[in-house]
Amino acid sequence: MSASAYIEVLPKRQNVLAPAPVRLLTVGIGDADHSELARFLPEPESTLYRASARREALPLIRRHWPNVVMCEQFLGDGTWRDLLDDIQAGPHSPMLIVCSLLADDRLWAEVLNIGGFDVLMKPFHAKEVNRVVHMAARQVR
Repeated sequence: MSASAYIEVLPKRQNVLAPAPVRLLTVGIGDADHSELARFLPEPESTLYRASARREALPLIRRHWPNVVMCEQFLGDGTWRDLLDDIQAGPHSPMLIVCSLLADDRLWAEVLNIGGFDVLMKPFHAKEVNRVVHMAARQVR
């Protein structure tokens, strides 16, 4: 018998590191930063929604069920902490990523300790955005 008779074809394993589908809602993110995020996140596994303020975010969360919310540290109608409280009070809790030009260890520790997912420093870097956003999307059940 030839050696090829003993080769077993195994089923393909699902790639556990494949990008998770991302439904990202940005809150208070400026036009240039939002456009940059749209360029960084590949389609078709990513869908972006946008709210200019906290009060616009909640109806979008109920309608589109994003798995990741990304917001500025300070919003026109509150802060990231207020938005996190809003998110955690609802039936669906997406992961929250805070963006800031002034990201430091104190902010990062505060975000993680209160229940946020991570902090992204601005200006954004494509590799870091993809890594953090896809990790956050995998955490949502």
